[in-house]
Amino acid sequence: MSDPAIVNVGFRKYAARLLAAFGFLLVVLIVSPGIGTESSSIGWWDAWRAELGIPIPAEELSGHAVADLNGDGSISDDERDGFVKLARVIGFSQRFARSLLALQVGITLALCGATFQVLFRNPLATPYTLGIASGGSLGALIALRVGWTGVILGISTMSLSAFGGSLAVVLLVLLIARGARRLTSNELLLAGVTLGLFCSAMMVFVTSISNERVTFVIVRWMMGSLDPLRTVEGAMLLPMIVPSWVVLIFVSRSLNQYRLGDELATSRGVNVLALQLVCVCVCSLATAAIVAQCGPVGFVGLVVPHVAGLLVGTDCRVLLPASAILGGTFLILCDWASQVSMRVAGELTGRHLGSATLPIGVVTAIVGVPIFLILLRRRLGS
Repeated sequence: MSDPAIVNVGFRKYAARLLAAFGFLLVVLIVSPGIGTESSSIGWWDAWRAELGIPIPAEELSGHAVADLNGDGSISDDERDGFVKLARVIGFSQRFARSLLALQVGITLALCGATFQVLFRNPLATPYTLGIASGGSLGALIALRVGWTGVILGISTMSLSAFGGSLAVVLLVLLIARGARRLTSNELLLAGVTLGLFCSAMMVFVTSISNERVTFVIVRWMMGSLDPLRTVEGAMLLPMIVPSWVVLIFVSRSLNQYRLGDELATSRGVNVLALQLVCVCVCSLATAAIVAQCGPVGFVGLVVPHVAGLLVGTDCRVLLPASAILGGTFLILCDWASQVSMRVAGELTGRHLGSATLPIGVVTAIVGVPIFLILLRRRLGS
């Protein structure tokens, strides 16, 4: 048995790394109001001063294309007031709100991914393992195909359809798991993957019988998106995902025992069946909420927990918070790349692409695949 003193020393060492990661996340959030499709127009310091009511001297804005509207080289009071309002809207109503949404999505997917990898004892398990993303995508596609558009209690009907599709898959997996013999983790994993493949096949069918306009919307949605920028849309996720954060952090000690095997965990007072059921339901509901709002965003739940494990070890008391922090940071940085990349591409090709952005799912794949292959190579070489 491990010496508690040694365990506590290791916990404190990794806790320091956790605090460092949290500090970096704060820095990322501070500069996020200055990162966007038109980063040269409004800087992060301009946005913060506008939001906090700190005066911006007129001489700083001389020659600024956004502030000097008439191009006379001098800034009038009206021009300065207009610049302050514009900086506040672009910096916080758009960029910062988008980063907060990315933070919520990244935390949830990474935290659920780390939990699933422990729960299924499989390093390839992700929040979408049980077919949650495929079920949600199928629900949204059906809503698009039948023209079910509108808003109910401030939530789009497509989001409600996606949420319903995700929940249907989760309930079906849990129904399959109930029987005379309880399914093992690998069998439960296989059931989820099978249902996910079925939903993917049905998605292809729905797409094949849709017109060009609907097909374009379907394909775009399936790439994942953080485009919903209104604060209320991001805030609506919180009641569905914050409880999952609390529950998963709370059961981290039990997950540490679960790593040692079912029998040993049971002998130490862990109700294995209840732990599995709680983790699967909580992760599934939280992921379903994310899919319903933003579409499928891949590789966050797969790659981030592995990186967190390299930094802080396998102690779930630190691994889960570290995965959450790194997941939020990772997705914010990927969102920056999705916005800035199109502007850079426009400069290289001599074209003005305006406010076009790459789908966030494309960026996470481009960034996540090389990282995962490097980690896999490292694992095979060790």
